[in-house]
Parts: sequence; structure tokens; C-alpha cells
Amino acid sequence: MSERKLVFAVFGNECKCVEIAQYIERIEKYLDCHNADVLIEPVDFDNADYVISLGGDGTFLRAASKVGDRQIPIIGVNMGRLGFLADVLPSEIEETLDKMLAGNYMIEDHTVIKMETDGEPIMGSPFALNDIAVLKLDSASMISIRSHINGDFLVNYQADGLVISTPTGSTAYNLSNGGPIIVPQSGSLCITPVAPHSLNIRPIVINDTSVIELEVESRSHNFLVAIDGRSEKLDECTKLRIIKAPYCVKIVKLKNKRYFSTLHEKMMWGADTRQ
Repeated sequence: MSERKLVFAVFGNECKCVEIAQYIERIEKYLDCHNADVLIEPVDFDNADYVISLGGDGTFLRAASKVGDRQIPIIGVNMGRLGFLADVLPSEIEETLDKMLAGNYMIEDHTVIKMETDGEPIMGSPFALNDIAVLKLDSASMISIRSHINGDFLVNYQADGLVISTPTGSTAYNLSNGGPIIVPQSGSLCITPVAPHSLNIRPIVINDTSVIELEVESRSHNFLVAIDGRSEKLDECTKLRIIKAPYCVKIVKLKNKRYFSTLHEKMMWGADTRQ
């Protein structure tokens, strides 16, 4: 009886079709030589053992959204600028696949959060690997966001918006708004205001099992929600509830890749540029 072939599903940056074609060809050639099958941008990939994301972090988030609760580990090949999630360089594709097939890798479980609404429904996926942001419309003045944690009143934010971030997303929009870097698997979420109209409101870190409830008031009577960057407009009568999703996203990490070294290399974290 022959051994079952491994199956790799490949998703790429749709804006770089010509550029990624050569890398898809390399992946297909390599995996064919190692008795594995490749599915390119498949609709159905329930039988896949791994997903390869070719692009930047945005492409990785799109792949993670497609994977959903399938629990298929994702490998991120960085063809963008920063590549914090997608941390494998194109030149390292074959080397990375070598290590994976040899079992020289780890799988990290990354928290996903979900947004539920009471009122107007969300049209797209309610799940986010990075963050969920509640934001004012471009033409609107600041919004008021009344927040509760596990039923207890937290604060009434007067701000341009609010970012609820996972540890994975803490180095994204959260960080650009002054939020802290949170180490993966720390069991935390961060609530960070966007341009708060008060000097004594700061980001707060809470347990990721917490239930966050938000009510928004706006002069325009509408506001935006951005779920991993996917934006929708909602009526201000819509109440929001953000909870931990019932599944996690599995990310493949090589054993020589360490979180703090990635911070140093990708973000120049802690670098001293003084001469």
C-alpha cells in the first residue's frame, strides 16, 4: 500500500501575479520531486496538509481567513516589505521545505477573535487574526465608544476609534497607535484608542477570555468596523461584542526563528543608532 502524498495549497498576492509565478513554479518543481501535490488558489482544500502564503502580511491574513477553522498550518513566504507574519524569504523556499519535510519545525497556535453584532449584521467574515478596529467615518468628527468588559463598565472612549488586537496583531495597527507589543501565546488582548481626546486614556491589556461589548455614538450616525483590514459601515444603533474565537490559526515556524530576533530584524526593535 503506497504512502499518502502530502498536499500543499498555495495562495498568492493577486496584485503580483507575474512576480509570484516563478516562485509557484519553483514550489511545484520541488514538491513534485518529493512526492507531494500542489493546489494553486484552490476553492476546496480540505485535504491539504499545509498552506503556503506567497506575499506580504496582507496575503497571509487572506490565507488565514480562507483556512478558517480547518486547522491547516500556514507557511508565510514574504514578498512584501516588512513580512512579520510571512517570515520566509523567497530565497529560502527550498531550504524551508527541506526542513519541514524533515520535521525540523514548530507549529504555533495563534489566537483569533470574533465580532458579533446586535442589530445590523456583518456581511464578511467576523473573524480576525490581527485586530478588529472600530473607527469614525473619514468625514466624521470623533466618535464615542462606550465599553464594557465581562459586563463591567470600562470607559467611554472619545476618540477617532478603538483597536482590539490579538498578540499576533500587536505589532500592526495597535503598535502604530501606541499600543504595546504582546508576545504570542500570552493569553492576552489589547484595547488601544486611536487619537483619544483625553490624555489620561491609555491602552489596556486584558485576558483573551474576556467579553468586550461596545456601543458607538456618532454625529454621522454611522461608523466603520475593520476586521483584519476588511472594512464595513454600520449604523450606530448596532451593538458590538468581541470574543475569542473557538479555533486558532496554526503558523509554521522553523526552529531557528525566534520571536525576539524577528523583532530586532524586522522592526529594528531596541536598535541604538547612536554613533
